[in-house]
Amino acid sequence: MQVAAKRLAEAKKAGTLPDDVDIDPTDPRAIANYYADAFMDDARLLGIKVVLDAEAHPHRLPRPTKYIDHMIAMVQSLIDRGHAYQASDGVVYFDVSSWPDYGELSGNTIAALRSGQGGRVDMKTQTVKKNPADFMLWKPDASHLMRWPSPWGEGYPGWHLECSVMARAILGDEIDLHSGGEDNIFPHHECEIAQSRGTTGCDALAKYWFHTRHLMVNGGKMSKSSGTFFTIRDLLDKAASPAAIRLELIRTHYRINANFTMQGLRDAQKQIDRWVRVATWLETHAGIQRTTDDPGPMQCALVEFIAAVSDDLNMAGAIGAINVGIGEMSIEAPPPVGTASSTWHDELVALRAMDSVLGVLELNTSGGGDETDTADIDALIAARREARDNKDWSRADELRDELLAMGVAIKDGDGGTTWERIVQ
Repeated sequence: MQVAAKRLAEAKKAGTLPDDVDIDPTDPRAIANYYADAFMDDARLLGIKVVLDAEAHPHRLPRPTKYIDHMIAMVQSLIDRGHAYQASDGVVYFDVSSWPDYGELSGNTIAALRSGQGGRVDMKTQTVKKNPADFMLWKPDASHLMRWPSPWGEGYPGWHLECSVMARAILGDEIDLHSGGEDNIFPHHECEIAQSRGTTGCDALAKYWFHTRHLMVNGGKMSKSSGTFFTIRDLLDKAASPAAIRLELIRTHYRINANFTMQGLRDAQKQIDRWVRVATWLETHAGIQRTTDDPGPMQCALVEFIAAVSDDLNMAGAIGAINVGIGEMSIEAPPPVGTASSTWHDELVALRAMDSVLGVLELNTSGGGDETDTADIDALIAARREARDNKDWSRADELRDELLAMGVAIKDGDGGTTWERIVQ
C-alpha cells in the first residue's frame, strides 16, 4: 500500500495520471479502489466472465473489507472450537496441532515445516506461538492504515482469512471448485482449508482443486529492467487485440508454465483474424443450403474440440481442432447452393459453440484508444478499393498508410483485398 501510495503521489505531482482521475494518495481505500477499477477495466477488455457477471451481480466479485464482521465471527468460532488462541503478543493464531489434516493438500507435514516458512515472520514472533507453523488470524495494531475494532483489539485480519469467509458467505460451507496459482497451494490454500473446515466441521472446503503453473515471459520471470514486463494497455498499444492477448494466455495447458512472447502474440492475432474471416463468411451465407448433410469442417472440429477440452482441459488440442476446421473452409467465393436440409448456419453454430469456451471472436477489436474494430477496417478497405477503381492512386496510398498506422496490413489478390493485424 505504501509503494502504491508513493507511485500515485509521484504520478499526481508529475501530471501523468489520467485526466478523469482525482485521487488522494494518502487514502488507502481510494488507492485500493483505483487499482481495483483498473484491474476490472482490463478484465472487461479481455472478456473475463466473472467481472462481466459482477456488473449485474456485484456480490459475485466481493470486497474483503465488506466482510470484516464475518471474519471476526469466524475467528471467534475457531477459538470456541479449540482451533485458535490469542498469544502473549495479542495476535490470534490458528493452532495447526489441533488440525491433523494440515498439510494434506500440499504434501507437507507439521513436523517438516520449518520455522518462519515463507520468510513472513521473524523469530521473535515465532517464540510466542505454540507451533512454528501456526498462522495469524487477527493482529491488533492501532497504527495500521487499515484497521477495525474486534474483541482482540483494533487491528486487521490475517491474509488467509478473507477467502474462507467470502466463499462461505456467498457459496456455502463446501464449494465445488477452488482455483489459484501453484504458489497458492502452500501456505494459502492449506490455511484456508484448516480454518474453513475448522469452522464448518465439513469434510472438505472444495470438492476439486485447480492450480495453474506460472506465467513466464520469453522463458523467464517478468522484469521491468529486462523489458519483459507488460500491462494489458502496453500490448493494446502495440496493436494487439484483446482477443489475441486472451488466446495467447489460455493456449497453454494449465499444468505447464505458460511462456508469453511477442511472436506468440503475433501468431495468436493471425489465428484470430482467420477465425473472424470465416465467422463473417458463415454469417453472410448462413441461410444457404449446403450440398451435403454430412458434418462440415466446423461441426467435425467441434467433436474434436469437445474431446480435447474434456481431456484435462487440453486447450492446445482444442485450438488445434479449430485451426484444422478453419483450414478446410473455402471462403474466397460464395458457396454453391445445394439441396441438402442443412445450411451453413449449422457450421456457424458449431464455430460459435467452440468460441463460447474460448471467448475471443467478439474481442477482435483494437481495444486501445481509437477503438478500431473490423467494421472500421472494412470501411477503409472499401474506400481504398473505390479510390483504386477511380485511379486515384494518391488517395489509395493514403488509405493504405492509414491502415498501416492502425496496425493493419493489407494484401491485394485475385479474390480481393485481405487484411491482418500487425502486432508491433
